[in-house]
Amino acid sequence: MGGDLKEFLRQAAMQVGAGGSAGFVEVCIMHPLDLVKTRLQLQATPGAGVTKSQAYYNGVFDCIRKMARNEGFFSLYKGILPPVLVETPKRAVKFLTFEQYKRFFLFGADKPTPLTFSLAGLGAGVTEAILVNPFEMVKVTLQANKNKVGQIPSTWSVTRQIIHESGFGLNGLNRGLTATIGRNGVFNMIYFGFYHSVKGILPEYKDPVQEFLRKVGIGFVSGTLGSCVNIPFDVAKSRIQGPQPVAGQVKYKSTFGSIAIVYREEGFAALYKGLTPKVMRLGPGGAIMLVVYDYVYEFLDNYFKRS
Repeated sequence: MGGDLKEFLRQAAMQVGAGGSAGFVEVCIMHPLDLVKTRLQLQATPGAGVTKSQAYYNGVFDCIRKMARNEGFFSLYKGILPPVLVETPKRAVKFLTFEQYKRFFLFGADKPTPLTFSLAGLGAGVTEAILVNPFEMVKVTLQANKNKVGQIPSTWSVTRQIIHESGFGLNGLNRGLTATIGRNGVFNMIYFGFYHSVKGILPEYKDPVQEFLRKVGIGFVSGTLGSCVNIPFDVAKSRIQGPQPVAGQVKYKSTFGSIAIVYREEGFAALYKGLTPKVMRLGPGGAIMLVVYDYVYEFLDNYFKRS
């Protein structure tokens, strides 16, 4: 019994260490694209009661150019502190709970099936969403601010302001929770389900470079597929958590209600706003996370075995 507990704790420590490392590396590299995605999702389509302005973004690179010119180069890292603070525990929780859910969803089988991987990913995504939503609320508020870097409020002051004005609940720091659950749950269901299923089918390479590229390729496709399917939830989340179009009036409230409003007023394509920067981030970002996780886990496993 003691040996089983020791082995469980050893594996849990490796999952936490590898997952935290993967998340930290990914967010430091890919954050500017997450910011661009949020800006594109927050702006309403011209014709839906708004007109184009100088601050209107026509695409990924136009957004980057205008932000750098109007707000300063480091504006591309607005809102990075909340994800940096939460990314290590967030990814640690994601990968740790994925492994535990995987055992639960074996349904008596000797080894995991694609359904096992997908359901475990869904469970991990829901758990992750509940943990990170307050940080997402603060991050979106900071990313929506179009002032120059030196003029925007700090992470802590924004957090305090949200709590002071609206509290901790679903209208305050946890606003948009259901949209975050939908976004993260769907993404991780596809992300983990596809990656582990395909990785088990495609043969491994003995050459380390080829094996690295195999994992990167599968991770890239996994992140891309997850991004394409879950983005309507992401658009709804940005609209709910971001500034409302009319001050004092809450236009975007529920997840599916927000999706319906965007579809009705701006068309079906508006539900896929921010898809390009999202794929540019979570395609390679997904590959970075899974590959870093695999290699750090392997390193820690070898380290503990030598100890």
